[in-house]
Amino acid sequence: MADNDMMVPARELNAEGFLPADLLANWIRPLIAEMIGPFALVFIGAGAIMTATGQHFSDGGTLVAVALAHGLAIGLMVAAAGHISGGHYNPAVTVALWAGGKIGLIKAVAYIIAQLAGAVVAAMLLRYIYPEAIRDAANFGVPGIKYVQEGDPLVIGRARGFMIEVVATFFLVYVIHGVAVDPRGAHAVAPLAIGLTITMDIFMAGPLTGAAMNPARHFGPALVHGEWKDAWLYWAGPITGGVLASIVHNYIFIPKSVGFPEPMPGEHYT
Repeated sequence: MADNDMMVPARELNAEGFLPADLLANWIRPLIAEMIGPFALVFIGAGAIMTATGQHFSDGGTLVAVALAHGLAIGLMVAAAGHISGGHYNPAVTVALWAGGKIGLIKAVAYIIAQLAGAVVAAMLLRYIYPEAIRDAANFGVPGIKYVQEGDPLVIGRARGFMIEVVATFFLVYVIHGVAVDPRGAHAVAPLAIGLTITMDIFMAGPLTGAAMNPARHFGPALVHGEWKDAWLYWAGPITGGVLASIVHNYIFIPKSVGFPEPMPGEHYT
């Protein structure tokens, strides 16, 4: 490119010129990445539910659209910034990685706050975009338990819903450990594998519990829409399933001789 061409001096304007490099690498960059991931999940995921409702998709069409929207959102966000923060984007994943010794307590708390903040900002933007009638018809995309109704063959209540969220999140965190945490795993396909796991889970559990697998996915829309029914379930279920998967991988599957990979930028044991 010609020397006299007008170019933005990105190298000179980089944040490292204004802030300490360690602060950027260990806190600012990871926390921004951890906000953007749940923002994308809620904006695209809950948005897909409301769009499908507004377009009067069939139940099957809605399920496919919603499953792909959630899976693609997380898979692509992991590909985009997983190398910056580790690509948790989910309080249940963060708690599971803390239980496995992959991230320190202070950093884990900071990650969870950032994740919840990203989900809330996305929900606020969705509230601005979609009219009230669509928001109400779709319950603002807030995950919810399918309760027994007359003539409905699907009998789902809190106990079964809790178990579904446990198992679905177990699969998610199990795959995350297998392709991203275990140094022997297929790291190159991690974004694809993680995104497809979410898609798989929603195909089964979406109509039953919303297949949140992520407290932030419930928290953001629930806070903005004011819908807190069974909120405990969307924290307890995913965290339980995630911790169980972490125990299986970190304390059984990964031999001591293999050890753990070096922490990603922003991930520290202390």
